[in-house]
Amino acid sequence: MGTVRLQKYLAECGIASRRKCEELIANGQVKVNGDIVTEPGTKVDALVDKIEFRDKNIELKPEKKVYIALYKPVGYVTTVNDEKGRSTVMELIKGIHERVVPVGRLDMYTSGLLLLSNDGEFINKITHPSHEMSKTYVVKVKGIPSDKELEKLRNGVRIDDFTTSPAKVEVLLEDKTNNISRLKIEIHEGKNRQVRKMVEAIGYSTITLKRESIDGITLEGLERGKWRFLSEDEVKCLMNC
Repeated sequence: MGTVRLQKYLAECGIASRRKCEELIANGQVKVNGDIVTEPGTKVDALVDKIEFRDKNIELKPEKKVYIALYKPVGYVTTVNDEKGRSTVMELIKGIHERVVPVGRLDMYTSGLLLLSNDGEFINKITHPSHEMSKTYVVKVKGIPSDKELEKLRNGVRIDDFTTSPAKVEVLLEDKTNNISRLKIEIHEGKNRQVRKMVEAIGYSTITLKRESIDGITLEGLERGKWRFLSEDEVKCLMNC
């Protein structure tokens, strides 16, 4: 459905006619993300916004719930549309009739596992910090961090205005000849550019970064730029973990 006017969404959910829905909104009987909205023309996205009528959740069920795992290449932005005209991950999803959106983000220069769906409950489960979904990254670093510096990552480092939670850190490669190393880092948060900032916090720069897994869902069997549907068992696992 995408972004639509609130009265149109309510009408399509079967609440009332569009004109009547405008009256209900104006009378303060509709909430969006917990706040009363009285302007009928307010734009909403059913996959992102929580919409309530008389304190009851209103949801337009998609014909089919879709869950996708994509191996995102470098060079694509994780948005549905990009105002700068850059390539988006949606260009890689072909043959899907349902409207899906990215579940979380990977920055333009990060590759790896990205989930997409049209199930609002699933999206919230994956992205809400309280659920602490584990995310594993492999990062190629300029330089070779010491054991003491790696221990800082394991204990939590200060980035922006918060301290990261303890992370699992494993050294995969130390190449002293080329002065590079490769680390596997597992975190349970999803702050903007978090892994890059964590590496920077101990005095190093990231050369490449790839997300390898999200709570047990991996890139296995996927080529770069390709996607697959999640299995029922995978969806259940993510929803129930």
